[in-house]
Amino acid sequence: MPSTYSQIYIQLVFAVQNRAALIDGLWEERLYQYITGIVQNKDQKMIAINGTSNHIHIFIGMKPTCCLSDLVREIKKSSNEFIKENDLTKFRFN
Repeated sequence: MPSTYSQIYIQLVFAVQNRAALIDGLWEERLYQYITGIVQNKDQKMIAINGTSNHIHIFIGMKPTCCLSDLVREIKKSSNEFIKENDLTKFRFN
């Protein structure tokens, strides 16, 4: 019997609190690369990532075995820590 292939496509949008323009063009590419690494380390497929100074769009190919809420939590938590640890913004970034 042939094997079955399933994949779910999800678009995530992360907005900066109060839509403040805190994502600087000088480091946004580093942030995108970091988020891509998080998604790939969770064994999911990053299809596209882009955004502006106040929000990010992420398009992911997810395996059905992946829990979306866990993936979103990890992306938010880890990217927030990345921004804080690298002192990328002088504002409080949540």
